[in-house]
Amino acid sequence: MSTAKDLFIITVEPEPERAVGQGDLSLALAGAELVDLIGAGAVAVDGDRVVPGGSPAPDDRLLGEAVAGLVRQPPYERIEDWLWRRGRDLSSVYRTALEEDGELTRKRSGRSPFGPERVEPVDTPARRRAADRWEAGDPVLAVLASAVGIGDGRTDEQPGLDDEAVTTVVAAVHDAVMELEAVRQRRTIENAAFANLWRGP
Repeated sequence: MSTAKDLFIITVEPEPERAVGQGDLSLALAGAELVDLIGAGAVAVDGDRVVPGGSPAPDDRLLGEAVAGLVRQPPYERIEDWLWRRGRDLSSVYRTALEEDGELTRKRSGRSPFGPERVEPVDTPARRRAADRWEAGDPVLAVLASAVGIGDGRTDEQPGLDDEAVTTVVAAVHDAVMELEAVRQRRTIENAAFANLWRGP
């Protein structure tokens, strides 16, 4: 399992701390992919740019798609731009992939058979690995989860991120999520102002 799949599973546990926005999650998943690709040597980070590496992509279909979509000519792509481009609807892509792999199941919320539908992890070895990684306080998983509002990112007992490239990616994820939230707030204010304009004094 990849970091992105572990992250998705953590966010859809039956008792989440809070609802996770799909846009936030998509950006965090793109960051998780980049972290795994850095670890595999398939990409490198040069300043704020994503540079193709010399190693092949890991044996994972979605990570392979991420590598295939890399910009391979200088000046290469900024990390932030890559997160927004790769992250577009990425949470839906992971949901579909995990459902196809039997890692997620659909359930209705509440008692009504017509209640809202949600997905929950199936009790599989992959889910247990993700849970073990979370419980062990894996620093990468912790800081990516904190970007979407789960957990506090790290505790005093957790080691920090010791890879400069990974730290750069994680910081870019947090910045992108904050930017997305700012856009949401601006739209809410604009919509409220528009509604007041039509409502009149």
